[in-house]
Amino acid sequence: MSFLKSEKRTFYRERITAKDLVSFPILIKETDLLIFADTLLKDEAENSVLINRHHLENYILKFPYFLDSLIPLALDEIAPPIIKEMLRSALLAQVGPMASVAGAIAEFVGRDLLKHTKQIVVENGGDIFIKIAKDFTIGVYAGNSPLSNTLGLKITPDITPVGVCTSSGTVGHSLSFGKSNAVTVIAQSTPLADAAATAIGNLVSEKKDIEAGLERAKSIKGIQGTLIIVGDQFGAWGNVEIVSI
Repeated sequence: MSFLKSEKRTFYRERITAKDLVSFPILIKETDLLIFADTLLKDEAENSVLINRHHLENYILKFPYFLDSLIPLALDEIAPPIIKEMLRSALLAQVGPMASVAGAIAEFVGRDLLKHTKQIVVENGGDIFIKIAKDFTIGVYAGNSPLSNTLGLKITPDITPVGVCTSSGTVGHSLSFGKSNAVTVIAQSTPLADAAATAIGNLVSEKKDIEAGLERAKSIKGIQGTLIIVGDQFGAWGNVEIVSI
């Protein structure tokens, strides 16, 4: 079972800073993670990825439309937890459930690893699950925008665990109907942040669309904040602390 066209690739890893934490990669099929933790937890991480991929692969075998749907699907109360969270996130953001797959893997692996570490950062192709004890900065990679790698989001421990996810219409393989350089969303649910970034990004093709994107963000229940970059302009809404990097 392949998620290649839906699970995001590693374009943004240079934007992550995680001092005093041990970093290690996890690569299983198309799942390509960079993880930071208090200690090396490679075996535990691999086991979590395998379990969660197993749930996804089996569900897709039973319900193939889950993989390709571009609209929300009905909630399934007997589905595995990762599937239920993807369905819920898709419904809130009004996108297909696979729009949240990278964020879902990041969060479910991260929460499994929190049984073994007090701090965790799981990055999955620009979608990040974070639980930290010190201030943490994520630089925003925005392709050929002059603002790329000049703006960062400051994440403070009091809002974690939290998800920070980025969608782009100009960078990467993920499906987007917009042309934004970057749409970054912060939410308590990483799958929701992922799905919402896709939904907002679908509306943003030009600089004039930034305001419409911000209004769309305000309408999605559960989002804490968003940053939208198009060319040399950006807009932000909500609980977003932007810093220069």
